[in-house]
Amino acid sequence: MAQNGPKPGMRKNRQPEQLGGLVSGVLDPVLARRAGMTSALLAAWPEIVPSMLAETTRPQKINWPRRAHEDDPFKPATLIVAAEGMSALHVQHQSGEIIQRVNAFFGFQAVERLQLVQKPVAPDRKPVRRKAPISPADEKRIAALAEDIEDDGLREALIRLGKSVKQDKR
Repeated sequence: MAQNGPKPGMRKNRQPEQLGGLVSGVLDPVLARRAGMTSALLAAWPEIVPSMLAETTRPQKINWPRRAHEDDPFKPATLIVAAEGMSALHVQHQSGEIIQRVNAFFGFQAVERLQLVQKPVAPDRKPVRRKAPISPADEKRIAALAEDIEDDGLREALIRLGKSVKQDKR
């Protein structure tokens, strides 16, 4: 007799799954175990803090108080926030508002206070690529094209522009 329906272990619809959901499914248990938080908080951080702090601060860990017994009442946690330089001062002054926004994100009174850790947060900037020097023939050609211009400042600016354009093409 033929079986109707999908085979065990087979999905009924073959829709592709979103990568974000798969990554969150893998990372959330790790973050929960090691840092006491979820990737959703990391992703929502730019909406939680003011825009001036979004790039220079990051939630690092949530310290949940230990409970001796299961019957102990729930106690809110401490959110550890990494901040760079002056951002730490801004976070300190706006900590009440940030705590309210984090709790609104979680939907309950999850965080009671912030603890600041000063350290670099911004992603490492890529080193500036050095431009290759232009050939003497190209320099002469650029200077010849600009020699009829009477204004010295304009002529020099156009020569610099010509050299920059030549260097970018390499």
